Amino acid sequence: MRESSANKRNGAYYTPEGVAAMLVRAAVHAPGDRLLDPACGDGRFLARHGNGVGVERDGHAAAVASQQAPQAKVHHEDFFVWAHQAQHTGERFDCVVGNPPFIRYQTFNGGARRTALALCAELGVGFSGLTASWAPFLVVAASLLRAGGRMAFVVPAAIGHASYAGPLLEYLVGHFGTVHVVAARRKLFPRLSEDCWLLFAEGFGCATNTIGFTAVERLNTQAPMPTPAVQVDVTEWRNAWRRRLRPYLLGPRPRAMYLAAAAAANSAGTSQATDWPPRSPVRLRDLATIDLGYVSGANGFFHLTPSNAARAGIPARFLQTTVRGARVLPPTELTIDTVGCWRRNDDPMLLLHIPKTKHLPSRVQGYLDSAAGRRAREAYKCRHRRPWYSVPDVRVPDFFLTYMAGHAANLVRNAAGASCTNALHGVRVRCPAVAAELPTAWRSPLARLSCELEGHALGGGMLKLELKEAGRIILPRLGLAASPPDAEIEEATSVMRRWRHYAE
Repeated sequence: MRESSANKRNGAYYTPEGVAAMLVRAAVHAPGDRLLDPACGDGRFLARHGNGVGVERDGHAAAVASQQAPQAKVHHEDFFVWAHQAQHTGERFDCVVGNPPFIRYQTFNGGARRTALALCAELGVGFSGLTASWAPFLVVAASLLRAGGRMAFVVPAAIGHASYAGPLLEYLVGHFGTVHVVAARRKLFPRLSEDCWLLFAEGFGCATNTIGFTAVERLNTQAPMPTPAVQVDVTEWRNAWRRRLRPYLLGPRPRAMYLAAAAAANSAGTSQATDWPPRSPVRLRDLATIDLGYVSGANGFFHLTPSNAARAGIPARFLQTTVRGARVLPPTELTIDTVGCWRRNDDPMLLLHIPKTKHLPSRVQGYLDSAAGRRAREAYKCRHRRPWYSVPDVRVPDFFLTYMAGHAANLVRNAAGASCTNALHGVRVRCPAVAAELPTAWRSPLARLSCELEGHALGGGMLKLELKEAGRIILPRLGLAASPPDAEIEEATSVMRRWRHYAE
């Protein structure tokens, strides 16, 4: 069945037939097993078993599911509302299967979100405000199993790195005797930018201290569910990898080498902030402060071209050279010559930077009172700050860090005294000696691998580094024997880039 635009807004991407068949085979052990598909879509999971119940919030899809699987009972209802009733009536299942809606936290809101998080809280699972819908979906679905029950689901690859995947997996290892995640590098949904993996668990009512993990190049849907290639110790997953499974895409040796470097960096801590070159690996946060750039609230108003600033008569003291985004940055250093090129091109490279004062030059006040200014002050960020025209958090960092990257995140020296928007991170070093050597450390194989392991993959081959992730990046000791071996670290970095589909 072809996905409608409404289904796409709801995060509904129908499962390939081979994947659906594989999951049903893994979950159903007997013809009489009672099966639940909590987001049944067009019924392709239900159609493969004779004793199923489906729940679907989209009326058209629910009608199709009833036709596709006439032997199943299909409820046209929001799953969390239905599950709340089912928990109280004691309705239970031998297995749950499916493909939960991949709704991000921005659109997972309202009554359904409140009901979902309340149900999870009753089950002892606390999710943050950044939780996508699929994680609570799996927790609530699992809670409807009978003792010994099983689950088999398509899940986003975010299960390998997202912070909200931690509470989900903690619930699973605390309530199932076996938990197994299968990562397939070739996309299960070719038209979907986000990668999808498989999750299988059985023995509901038990617990385990390991997570099975298997990484395959391509999923063979005609074969049985693959057996775990590695048993991830839950304690190591928690403590060494901060509840991330993605590092297990690497073999044991590069993981061990990286953990050794991390242990050395953790031991060194801030003692190396003024000691350069460092005697051992060190995390970026121990050498520098990392901040997001400013949020103007109305870029079209606050970012002026030199000609527009001249026509408006804005004095130079109210104008700050700024970097609007990563695309305008050179790869290694922002120089006065680059800024001069922006000026000659009449680019919007000047930020209107007004201090919190009541006494402004008449030409500045005239620009604020213009039609564009009246529109800008009604923008959300401007409405909620006092005074509306004073942009906060305007800093001049030592380096810019691109936190959305293709091949690699760039650390760009700020030799032009510019500020930056929140499209970039600003890095301010704590010691002048660090500024001179930091670019060399950043280009090292260890730092490149650290970006891959501390950051996380997005759709389209992109690597993202949140502020805390950037702070955790490990830099090598310089001027001493290379450790760990560069060639092995470079190969590990290539593996991680292949898994996020860079250059495909």
